[in-house]
Amino acid sequence: MNLLIRLLISTLAIYAAAHFVPGVSVNSWTTAFVVAIVLGLLNTFIKPVLQILALPITILTLGLFYFVINVFIIYLASYFVDGFAISGFISALIFGLVVSVVSAVLGMFLD
Repeated sequence: MNLLIRLLISTLAIYAAAHFVPGVSVNSWTTAFVVAIVLGLLNTFIKPVLQILALPITILTLGLFYFVINVFIIYLASYFVDGFAISGFISALIFGLVVSVVSAVLGMFLD
């Protein structure tokens, strides 16, 4: 049940961020739900591998390269999901930050 609630919170955060961040579009609530699932899967399986492979660059940039990895994950999600589009690097970066903050704030009410 907790997983489903967190998935719905992520869906709400993605839908809200898509309306507030210019350059990001989500067609419908179902698309936002699919994006939440795809982002969850990519963050679970692909992101740790990328973080380990990019560890030297991350150390050189004092951790700022993690933002590039997050943007890459968002671009991958937009590639896999029809109806979800990102128009640029800055839009993807701001989208990722907004989704993280909104999910964290709404998730605080869950715990």
